[in-house]
Amino acid sequence: MIKSNSNRNWKIVFVICFVSLIFDGMDMQILSLSIPSLMEEFHISKAEAGLLGTWSLIGMAIGGISGGWLSDRYGRVRIAAVMMVVFSVGTTLLGFVQTYEQFLVVRTISAIGIGAEYTVITMLMAEYVPTKKRTTILGSLQAAYSVGFLAITVLAGLLLPNFGWRPLYLVNIIPIFLAIFIAYKIPEPNGWKEKEPKAKTVKKNEWATLFKDPKTRSTFLLWTITSIFLQFGYFGVGVWLPTYIVSELDFNYTKMTSYLVGTYTAMILGKVITGWLADKFGRRVMFVFGGLSTAIALPVINYYNTPDNIIVLLTILGFLYGVPYAVIATYMNESFPTQIRGTAVGSSYNIGRFGAAIAPILIGIIAESTSIGFGFALLGISYALSGVLPALFIREKMYDPFANEKNTIQEHSEITEKSQSLYS
Repeated sequence: MIKSNSNRNWKIVFVICFVSLIFDGMDMQILSLSIPSLMEEFHISKAEAGLLGTWSLIGMAIGGISGGWLSDRYGRVRIAAVMMVVFSVGTTLLGFVQTYEQFLVVRTISAIGIGAEYTVITMLMAEYVPTKKRTTILGSLQAAYSVGFLAITVLAGLLLPNFGWRPLYLVNIIPIFLAIFIAYKIPEPNGWKEKEPKAKTVKKNEWATLFKDPKTRSTFLLWTITSIFLQFGYFGVGVWLPTYIVSELDFNYTKMTSYLVGTYTAMILGKVITGWLADKFGRRVMFVFGGLSTAIALPVINYYNTPDNIIVLLTILGFLYGVPYAVIATYMNESFPTQIRGTAVGSSYNIGRFGAAIAPILIGIIAESTSIGFGFALLGISYALSGVLPALFIREKMYDPFANEKNTIQEHSEITEKSQSLYS
């Protein structure tokens, strides 16, 4: 058993969490890569294909909210292991479905595990890593998602042209073995274990605690709105980018794979570099930079791409549109105290997924009447709003998930008392 929060062993936990999110990223991206094949086999329209992405986001939202709350009750590690089994089994079963309707239902269920896993794993890592290097580490951890995108893209390039889409989904049986290792070898972080004895003796309602304090409540609502705008843009691009390359840029699967490899490699570098810069210059400034710069990049790609510059534009987009994700795990986890962190972070982030769920089908509808590229340009508005809200309203480093929160909570209470006195 690994010891909690030791200087050496958090690195072991990081490696395990990194591998976990690689598979989570593979699971999320696999749908985007197989949409052209699914449209052909099931004889569905772009709008119906977009609906697969929409219901995936609904499933992820349900998983993220329930997973965050359950992790406050039963532990980060236990819930991470259970949800990894859910998405692993569910995604593997997709390789055997025979109809569009079966695919839609099974994908929604497996997406519950995908959403929960992301929420709980990033929170687990935030509670292991010391403050001074937290964004560097969590930014690097976020790069695991992009490594997953890259890995499944390479596999798709090998499998799709020769064997079809079904073998692509069968690879995801592997995380079951990782789930067993996590359940038996990774301890809960000290911060959660210190709260656990109180949870056994005192009946608590995390939602009541979250909404009781005006400052915590307003922070929660602001993060929820920010998450809606961010994920609306991110998943709108993510679900349709492979199809955009194939259908509107007229490249085959092999060339699509090489272009996406460049895009996702740039995303990996962008997340690692952004995490390091955020520890130097602040979480908020880098988050805002990512939102606003992506807002500019999206319409530029649609209106100014040429055969000569498209690979450069896609590489720049890959670097930029993942930048907010290098920061958001740290930024959000430091916005709430330990006893409600899972509920607050899981809910605000994943209510955002509910709000973003219309993006894939909306881009599909827009593509039917105009083009996917025009839909991408409109997504720039959503990215811009995701940058503006934190810039104006969300402070950073309100709570420290690693250290003793006593001083931070005392300071928070003093601020709350002052704010309440203004209403009396």
